[in-house]
Amino acid sequence: MRPLLQQVGENQVAGFVLVLGRLGPMFLLAPLFSSRIVPMRARAVAAVALAVGLSPLAVHGRTIPLDALGFGGLMLKEILVGLAYAFVIASVFAAVSAAGSLLDTLVGFSYGSLVDPLTGTQSTVLAQAYGLFATMVLIVIGGDRLMIFGLARTYDTVPLLATPSLRAMTAGVDHAFVSILGSALALAAPVVIALVITDAAFGAVSRVVPTLNVFALGFPAKIAVGLLMIGATLPFAANWISDQMQSSVGAAFHTIARAG
Repeated sequence: MRPLLQQVGENQVAGFVLVLGRLGPMFLLAPLFSSRIVPMRARAVAAVALAVGLSPLAVHGRTIPLDALGFGGLMLKEILVGLAYAFVIASVFAAVSAAGSLLDTLVGFSYGSLVDPLTGTQSTVLAQAYGLFATMVLIVIGGDRLMIFGLARTYDTVPLLATPSLRAMTAGVDHAFVSILGSALALAAPVVIALVITDAAFGAVSRVVPTLNVFALGFPAKIAVGLLMIGATLPFAANWISDQMQSSVGAAFHTIARAG
């Protein structure tokens, strides 16, 4: 009886470690879960708690190899699956940050920079504002629940002992990476168009009145137009971020499903 209990206990512990390997990248890359606002200790406790909850689902009916080679291969596979899932979701917030950085450059806020509390890196004003706004939208729509639910469903398509297709996972990650620039331009497009029209208008004025100091007038005017357009487009940006976030969770799941 004792050897059986010992074997079951070792199998559950090994499964817990493997689940933590798939779950861990989400706390390094995925929005909200990887935020520097949340202390590292709190993130570690949340990761362990989620792994405890998901491990019975993942281990059910499976015997995990406990030899170093077999277990090491499974752990590497779990980390790769987790990285692919988290990266596809993180691409949405990367697009939001890129859109904010683009607008910072066009409006003129790139001259000053702040430390982004979400990532802990140096970031410009609008990039930080867009990142915080996207985090607020993510919390409102229950994005954390969607990400956890999507990760749990990956065990149906790629179980612990299954070997996924690395080519399919790479293709999904590559598609998410390529779409970052297009998504950033789509999010920033209304403000960019308004700023381009403003620049064109001041360019025409400078041709008509060469003695006018266009830079002195144009710089505050661009800031005013930029902030006005950003405020006007925030509701549409919220809908865009909400739709893209839900689509990214689905895309991340389908990336893992195709790999399975």
